Amino acid sequence: MLLHSEKENPQMSYEMVCLDMLVPDNHLVRLLQRHIDFSFITDKVKDYYHPTHGRPSIDPIRLFKMMLIGYLFGVRSERQLEQDIIVNNAYRWFLGLSLSDPVPHHSTISWNRHHRFPGSVFQDVFDEVVRLAISHRMVAGRLLATDSTHMQASANINKYTMQELAKAPSAYLEELEQAVNEERKKHGQKELAPDSSEPPKERHMVSKTDPESGYMKRKGKPEGFFYLEHRTVDAKFNIITDSFVTPGNVNDSTVYIDRLQRQQETFGWQENIEAVILDSGYKGAYICKKLEEMSIMGVIAPRKIPARKGIFSKEQFTFDTDKDVYRCPANQEMVYYTTKRTGEKIYRTEGETCKNCPLFTQCTASEERREMGRHVWEVYKEHVTAHSQSEVGRQLYAKRKETIERSFAESKELYGLRRCRLRGRKGVQEQTLMTSVAQNLKRIARHLARLEGSIFASPFRTRCSG
Repeated sequence: MLLHSEKENPQMSYEMVCLDMLVPDNHLVRLLQRHIDFSFITDKVKDYYHPTHGRPSIDPIRLFKMMLIGYLFGVRSERQLEQDIIVNNAYRWFLGLSLSDPVPHHSTISWNRHHRFPGSVFQDVFDEVVRLAISHRMVAGRLLATDSTHMQASANINKYTMQELAKAPSAYLEELEQAVNEERKKHGQKELAPDSSEPPKERHMVSKTDPESGYMKRKGKPEGFFYLEHRTVDAKFNIITDSFVTPGNVNDSTVYIDRLQRQQETFGWQENIEAVILDSGYKGAYICKKLEEMSIMGVIAPRKIPARKGIFSKEQFTFDTDKDVYRCPANQEMVYYTTKRTGEKIYRTEGETCKNCPLFTQCTASEERREMGRHVWEVYKEHVTAHSQSEVGRQLYAKRKETIERSFAESKELYGLRRCRLRGRKGVQEQTLMTSVAQNLKRIARHLARLEGSIFASPFRTRCSG
């Protein structure tokens, strides 16, 4: 009897093998190939290829699939991705390569990303995947959840410069100025002259490694150079419908309305969206106003504003809408005084009312009187608060952990979204869009497989179907 070592080495033997037999039936790439038509990639990039000049190009669908494999299976390096495809039969099958075909060089992916394809290509591909989900009734566009998450920039925290940068003006300042002047005119006051002063400058830490990142310093968050991904998901199947990147020192609410309106225009949702779920960071007067103007129910967590110890909080004062006055805990009226450029209407008592009040020391630390501020758009915030505190609002907000929070957790745990693969806002935007595309395509393919019952098929094929 021959020992095993004396037998013929199976690694040197020849067999007739069909590559299709080597890919399990329930492998993710087989589900993607079976249920996703990738031909839309060619339509999106055909304008970037010359029809007659140059050498024959690599199929853009194959290039896109190579990048998709990297995001689906957590391969961060394009060099490593090339090596993994060489030895992985499932990847070769998905790319349409035989066992002996050469794998495209990793530099080919890099060159196409940096030189051939503009950043808009990845946005176009993302939008097309969302439309695919819509066509399969996986996106309703009725209930959307939005939040942001931080991504650690590929930047050395010890290499930075201190720069004075002008604070970016808010997009709604013109609208706010008009509302302020209307309020002042209603109370017989002069309109404010246009603000001709230069935007205030603030000192910022600017990374030498990645200057487009932002230095983030928030309570309960890590400190350093980060980017923020602002993401929206549809509540029906948790399909990501928007992904947008900003530096890490940008407020969550800054880009929200623009991104919401973009989704309405891109997917024709002007009449679809019924409600949105947002964290407390989005509860600004402007966002509340715009949501009401768009007839969208805003469900936003309340902001926790710490009260000064021993001093009455704002909630203990009552606003009388009909008389346009505040009533303090001592039942004294606080009348309108002025409207500031910031949009705050100031109310205060007249004469010596406050000084003669027995509750004066509990009401204010001022030596004169207590003042109350009320934004010119405060009524919209009150409407959102009412929506959020209703039974329907509480039920909708409870879906936040099942939608946007779950989507971010999946991105960070399975797709490496904790750290930026690339540098610069354009590169990080590419990463978040491709991560979202990978998540969406995986969810679409698995859903369609369940509908036809193929996801529970035997793990290995018993014959070659090619």
